Parts: sequence; structure tokens; C-alpha cells
Amino acid sequence: MAVTFHPDLAGKVALVTGGSRGIGAATGRALAANGVRVAVNGRDVAAVDELVAAIGADGGTALAVPGDATDAATVHRIREEVERAFGPIDILAPFVGGQGRPVPTHQLGAEQWRATVEANLTSVYLAVSEVLPSMIERRTGAIVTMSSIAGRVPGQASAAYAAANAGLVMFTKHLASEVGRHGIRVNCLAPSAVLNSRMREHMSADQLAELASHFPLGRIGRPDDVAEAVLYLVSDAASWVTGATLDLTGGRVIA
Repeated sequence: MAVTFHPDLAGKVALVTGGSRGIGAATGRALAANGVRVAVNGRDVAAVDELVAAIGADGGTALAVPGDATDAATVHRIREEVERAFGPIDILAPFVGGQGRPVPTHQLGAEQWRATVEANLTSVYLAVSEVLPSMIERRTGAIVTMSSIAGRVPGQASAAYAAANAGLVMFTKHLASEVGRHGIRVNCLAPSAVLNSRMREHMSADQLAELASHFPLGRIGRPDDVAEAVLYLVSDAASWVTGATLDLTGGRVIA
């Protein structure tokens, strides 16, 4: 899939957390193809290094900043590393997250609840709180958060995952309202099923085809589908778009 080109993105600096695989990796590659200097975060050091090397081989500029994005001290260190290497962050894509086991609420337990909320919601707050002061000072910036269909439609996952992702939608709206006067735009993406390595490993071709049949557009999403939406939202093409949540669901969610 060819990457859409947005000339205004060239020379900007982006931080993508949860960027080693899937949607995060596709986003990093798409941004780099547009001339953005991309800092890639993830806990899997080898996967982060592999992506950074691949971006470099394709002529892009990328930096590996591995670490746990749910830890405040680590996120602070990551932001400092990015600024030393590239300068202030213009684009933030805090994509860390994980669904966990889809168990009934009465079996969830406090530990899994906290872990799910930390991974999907608190991690976003930590990243935003680190980059926002510089964005406010420079009166520019674009932030794209990553929710899920589970935050839009009940019954898609565990209560913890659903609540965290619904919280992301409102966090995005609140933040957009708060920082718009500083020239900062904040938007949210809410994808449904997007093909990933786990789906390829654990689902047969027939199972994937059955899943695809439930989408009005007749297919499962691809990481590049989401990456293209990120490019739009952080570019000047979306200069009058903020506080929006874009459902990337192949028609399963139609507002």
C-alpha cells in the first residue's frame, strides 16, 4: 500500500509509543516516509531496533527509545532522549496498549483492572504530560490517541479495556478543548479488528474470512489503514480538525 505524501510533515519530530509492531510500526514507517524524524518506543528492544533499521534502510530517520511507557520516569527519560537527538516533539502518537484476557467483570480482579487501565489510559496521560509543556510554549503540535471499537460499542472486550478506551475518547475531547487555544490539535482513532501477527498465528484462513464477512466493507483492517488516518490527522490537511474520534471499523460502527 503506497503511503500518502504530506509535504508539510517533512522535518517534523514524532514520538510513537507502542511502536515496535502492528499499527505503531506502520505509523512510524508512514511518518518517516513523509520526512518525519521518528522516535520509536516499545518494550521489545529487538523489535524496536529492527524497525528503526528498516526505516533507515528505506531512507528515513528514526531513533530507538525502548522502555516501559507506563512508567513516568521512563517516559521522562524517553522525552529527553528524543529532544537531545532530534529537538522538540511536534507529533505524539501514544499507542501503547493491550487488551488482556476478555473475562467477565466479576472474574476480572483488581490487579488485571489496574494493569489494563495503566496500559491503555495512564500510559497516554504520561506521554501527553511530558510533551505538552513544550508544545504549549511553541504554540504548535498534533496528538493522536488510539482508542478501540471496544470504547465505542459494549460487549467487545473486558470491562477494564472498554472503560479505558472510552476514557481515551473523553480524555481526547477534554484535552482538545483545553489546548486548542495554544495551537495544539488532539484527535482520536478507534479501530476495529486490524490484522496482526497474533491473528495470523492463531486464526486459519477460513476464520479470517469469516471475521471479514462481518464488516460491511468485506475485509479486516490493515495497520496501514490506521497509519494513513494518522498522517491525515497530524498534517495540515486536518488543520481545522480537533477533538474528533474517527471510527476505523470498515462500517461496523456508523454514527
